[in-house]
Amino acid sequence: MVGNNKLDYSSLSLQKDCKKFPYRDNMLDSLLSLARRSGRRWLYAFLSVTVALGLVVGSPHATQAISIGDLIRGGIQVIQGVQIGNMSDEQEVDFGRQIDRRLRSREIRLYRDPEINAYIDQIGKRLAANSDRPNIPYTFQIVNDKSINAFATTGGFVYVNTGLIAEADNEAQLASVIAHEIGHIVHRHVLKSIQKAALEQGLVSAAGLERNTAIGLGVQLGLRLPRSREYEYQADESGLRTLTKAGYAPIGMTGFFEKLLNKRGSVPTFLSTHPNTRDRIEAINRVIDPATANQGDGLDSAAYKAKIQKLLQR
Repeated sequence: MVGNNKLDYSSLSLQKDCKKFPYRDNMLDSLLSLARRSGRRWLYAFLSVTVALGLVVGSPHATQAISIGDLIRGGIQVIQGVQIGNMSDEQEVDFGRQIDRRLRSREIRLYRDPEINAYIDQIGKRLAANSDRPNIPYTFQIVNDKSINAFATTGGFVYVNTGLIAEADNEAQLASVIAHEIGHIVHRHVLKSIQKAALEQGLVSAAGLERNTAIGLGVQLGLRLPRSREYEYQADESGLRTLTKAGYAPIGMTGFFEKLLNKRGSVPTFLSTHPNTRDRIEAINRVIDPATANQGDGLDSAAYKAKIQKLLQR
């Protein structure tokens, strides 16, 4: 079980049957590949049911009775399988939208003030246009949560907590966090993490990963689990490049990290990741030119506080 979702093993069962008959496994892969290339859902369903019937009828061993309805349902699961490793941009955006629906219905509560949302969206869109992946639609949302955190899923969906917005001293600091999360999307880190987790847990069938399972993994990996050392450094590097290209002062990134690192108490959720925070700061400082670190937009603290005044007064 992932989250509140029961796994459907119909497609996994089909894969297990195929392993008993290697030549049928090859046939299944070939037929499913043909269906994917054709782009026709009816052909996918027909081939899935046909192959499933062939496995049952052609088996030399006694098998448990399976109804036509079960086979058709198995075929539907094949249709709905998610091919994580070769998603198009359009498929990834749609997948991110499904994760977003799950998040909003079960996991998070959004902050709805239109002015603050418009402000965050303006910053996000400015950064996205200057990122290494500007050609997908981005969605920036504020989570009504006082903890200092931000996260991204996939397909352009970025989430920033009210607590983090309030904690930032200026727009450059806030923009650095959003740029970092865009970096995760640029490198498809959540998709790669889903694929890795699914393979390790044996959840992938011949047709891919069952959709509800994939969505559940996307929610967990996006919201709760820390990224790997490699992913965090990649997001920092990509985020800094995006931040600077968008015209913000690069010192915003290290300034915010330093601010959070020096806070009393536990390390904020945003920095609770595998790499040591001090190491990340040093890596960023090696890239930033000290002569231009303070050059750029977003360092006016008074202007920033005025923009988020409604949020601060809650």
